[in-house]
Amino acid sequence: MEFVAIDFETANEKRFSPCAVGLVVANEHGIIDEFYSLINPLMEFKSFNTYIHGITEHDVADAPTFAEVWPTLRNYLNDHLTIAHNASFDMSVIRNTLDYYKLSYPDMDYLCTVNIAKKLWPELENHKLNTLATYHNLQFEHHHALEDARVAAQVMIQALRDTKTNSLDRFLEKCSMTNGKIYDRGYYPPKMKRVKGSTRLYLK
Repeated sequence: MEFVAIDFETANEKRFSPCAVGLVVANEHGIIDEFYSLINPLMEFKSFNTYIHGITEHDVADAPTFAEVWPTLRNYLNDHLTIAHNASFDMSVIRNTLDYYKLSYPDMDYLCTVNIAKKLWPELENHKLNTLATYHNLQFEHHHALEDARVAAQVMIQALRDTKTNSLDRFLEKCSMTNGKIYDRGYYPPKMKRVKGSTRLYLK
């Protein structure tokens, strides 16, 4: 089952200020392709955001704008399952930035690896990306868009292996959840179905 993992860093608190994007194509067997780019948001950076990811206005001075990098991203995302850690953030960056530049939405299904991790590994103290990386023995540089996307992809790969699935429908059934979707000027989020009597997923 092929999917695309994506992660954004932003210049400030506005969801239409992406300054970096990392994207990883993978399936249940491993990583297939990767893409990374700095993005010039054409707006100010806040010190808090720079403190988190280390990117400055100087770093992106010669970087492409989102409108310039979007055709490449769209080719990866359109008609593909996309996953992200805390997907509500990354999907809102996509939607808000497309709205800001007056660009059309892709047609894509998406899932959140936070929800997936809560279903599959409920015993963890939390389901932050660095916690999952430690749990699965993954080394990475946190808050670097490509590294975060790579860990999200590896978490998804492990989830597919743990559920012994290689199709989206079967995976959603095993995890008792539905996928989210972005489509022409609209979206709906993924949802977790409540399992009677237990919140833990039991694998067969």
